[in-house]
Amino acid sequence: MTSRTPLPRRRPEWVGRNYSLLTAAAIVTNLGTHGALIAAAFAVLESGGDGGDVGLVAAARTLPLVLFLLIGGAIADRLPRHRVMVAANALNCVSQAAFAALVLAGDPQLWQMMLLTALCGTGQAFFNPAAEGMLMSTVDGEHAGRAFALFRMAMHGAGIGGAALGGAMIAAVGPGWVLAVDAAAFAVAGALRAFLDVGHIPERAPGDGLLADLRDGWREVTGRPWLWSIVAQFSVVVAVVGAADAVYGPLVAEESLGGARPWGLALAAFGAGTLGGALLMMRWKPRRMLLVGTLCVFPLALPSAALAVPVQIGALIVVMFVSGAAIEVFGVAWMTALHQEIPEEKLSRVCAYDWFGSTAMLPLSTALAGPAESFFGRETALWGCAVLIVLVTALVLLVPDVRNLTRRTKHVAGHGPGPAPAAGTATELHTQETMYPAPAPATPAAEDP
Repeated sequence: MTSRTPLPRRRPEWVGRNYSLLTAAAIVTNLGTHGALIAAAFAVLESGGDGGDVGLVAAARTLPLVLFLLIGGAIADRLPRHRVMVAANALNCVSQAAFAALVLAGDPQLWQMMLLTALCGTGQAFFNPAAEGMLMSTVDGEHAGRAFALFRMAMHGAGIGGAALGGAMIAAVGPGWVLAVDAAAFAVAGALRAFLDVGHIPERAPGDGLLADLRDGWREVTGRPWLWSIVAQFSVVVAVVGAADAVYGPLVAEESLGGARPWGLALAAFGAGTLGGALLMMRWKPRRMLLVGTLCVFPLALPSAALAVPVQIGALIVVMFVSGAAIEVFGVAWMTALHQEIPEEKLSRVCAYDWFGSTAMLPLSTALAGPAESFFGRETALWGCAVLIVLVTALVLLVPDVRNLTRRTKHVAGHGPGPAPAAGTATELHTQETMYPAPAPATPAAEDP
């Protein structure tokens, strides 16, 4: 009998079962969600709404996100994270299916669209902290940066197709069917996440209650200047980007660019840029990760400036690509920093504070986008968005910890699956080596539920 040579592995050793399931579910979710975000705006416009109504629907999604994020983070550190994720996906599936039925039936009312969108935002509030904690507990420290970059590359690749397909479907068959596809995507993604294995996560001892858990997470955030300063920065950045993309973008597209299809292509270009940024971060490990990442936030001002002009669709696509690539560099750096610095048992709570701070002003900004347009004019409002992004990003560079935090290469025992330092101030970490990805929220680049 002849011996057989073992077949080579088709995937790296660090790509385990949980990581594969999380990545597959993220691809499915983002295919639906990126089109649905465009569909929601055009559903409002097609029902006779204006820019103020689009802003109200966008605010209805983000308000419960802000209200329930901290509770969602504390619960995700108490319960098995995959169960929280599946329950959130189920809620999103039902709410989007109802939204689709409402639009397809004709004559949806503004309050109905706001209510269903609010349910979707509630699901996201519980999903996001659990998802980030689950992903970070799945990879080890040595391969964290590459794993996060690959995950985000797959997620954003799906976003490219989802945005382009969503824009095309809206033009061809209307926004209702795009919302229906999103509901089906949530159902499939939830089924995949139900098979996640949480056996590697140590069982958590009973704590002193939900409020005690929230206070503990707050201490983790406020004790690290690099963390709270960047979260504060993104409370402004996310707010103005959200207003520009969710409210002003569709209006500019309808009036000057040709409607939903070109706007979908512009958003797809942003996704293509994030894909390029993730490819770069698969190989590049900047030593001062947060310094490099923060410098890459400046280009986020470009899309608002381009919409203020407004430029032709070709130029807008280029601007969106560049800003997408730049923010992805920040995104990978940010996730790597959180993975490195935060103990595993507190990841979801810290991520919840990150999401909360980053999105706290988003409901207000989207709700006020319409009145601001009426008072200042759309062009002035968009230029104001661009200036605010530049200003707050310049201010955060004054924080020493942001400039000096470095990528650590050696494991420190006792903190989660990868390298994480013993508790202490961020200043104590300056002599060690580091790197990061990112938000949503800080970007709206983290995965939607």
